[in-house]
Amino acid sequence: MTDVMEETDSVLDAIQRYTVADNPSAFLALNSGNSYFTSENSPGVIVYRTTGRYLVQFAGPFAPEETRSRLLREFTEFARAQDRKIVAVQVQAGDTAPYVEQGFTINQMGSSFAVGLDDFTLRGTAFMQLRNKISRSLRSGLEIKEVPLDSWYEEMRALDKLWLGTKGEEVKQLEFLIGQYGGRYQHLRRLFVGVLDGRLTGYITYSPVYGQQAGWLHDLTRRHPDSPPGVMEAINKAAIDTFKAEGVHWLHFGFTPFTALEARPPLPGHNRAFHWFMGHLWKHGEGVYPAQTQLAYKEKWAPDRITPEYLAFQDGASIPGLVHIFRACNAV
Repeated sequence: MTDVMEETDSVLDAIQRYTVADNPSAFLALNSGNSYFTSENSPGVIVYRTTGRYLVQFAGPFAPEETRSRLLREFTEFARAQDRKIVAVQVQAGDTAPYVEQGFTINQMGSSFAVGLDDFTLRGTAFMQLRNKISRSLRSGLEIKEVPLDSWYEEMRALDKLWLGTKGEEVKQLEFLIGQYGGRYQHLRRLFVGVLDGRLTGYITYSPVYGQQAGWLHDLTRRHPDSPPGVMEAINKAAIDTFKAEGVHWLHFGFTPFTALEARPPLPGHNRAFHWFMGHLWKHGEGVYPAQTQLAYKEKWAPDRITPEYLAFQDGASIPGLVHIFRACNAV
């Protein structure tokens, strides 16, 4: 147990210290179920999951800029010794250089979204529908508060099960690229709940974001199927008000696949056919991932920072590589 605790503590240190590429989802590196590659020769850590013949890497190497390339090279040797390939997901533009250098194929998979809170307001006609939706939910008697996890843990687990049941019999709980609650680092997260008539009707967890755009990541969300419209928006608005009062500069809404794809990929070595395929999944891939629904929620808040995020394929872009990412996420 001590070894595991020391390992994850070193991962936390790495994502806090090495913020070269400012990955807003970096805290997901601490999800249970992840594996970690480290080297005696290169500081830092690489986060991954083993899925079939692939090592699915989360983000770029969390390491000093001058040693990221060496750490990635050692990781490729580690994969080769197992006769496996690497596919990396949620790689930031600032992390792509080592992959290009080592012959990976880099393609955009989607984008992440963030709202600057310094001047954020819901005043004005652009937010009229959102304000009205929030007001209706509050008139229903909804109470919103920030709470410790322990006081609502059992209710949250029950809501998780109920929520998942509305998605279909064969739908599984997603993981890897989505947050968790509980565990060793829960004290670093924040939890806002909506309560109606004493019953938990929705919640949002927020994870810390480090780097130049430090703030909070709007992470795991659940809503009771019988809750009134506007519950999640009201919870998030309450969290925004709290963050603004604390002087927080950024609220990140995280990564959405297939969205805000660049018309002309800027990075060398990209695969044009795979770029087309990402666009195809945006239009027709609802069964793979509800990207349009996710984006619609994020656009309600008028994000003013949209950041492309990339896939990095060892030995060329491939559909099997993409499928194994979704396998690591428990989506297929």
